[in-house]
Amino acid sequence: MSEREMHDTVCSECGQECQVPFKPDSDRPVYCRECYQKKRPPRRRY
Repeated sequence: MSEREMHDTVCSECGQECQVPFKPDSDRPVYCRECYQKKRPPRRRY
């Protein structure tokens, strides 16, 4: 399995530089790991 190509970008929430495994699209916000975790709904445990 090959490594994912990472792309440099800036978090839309905090402005921190980060890397994402997809090519950022200017139409959609991109979040760093910390901001993404804050925005994601909590996982339900069964």
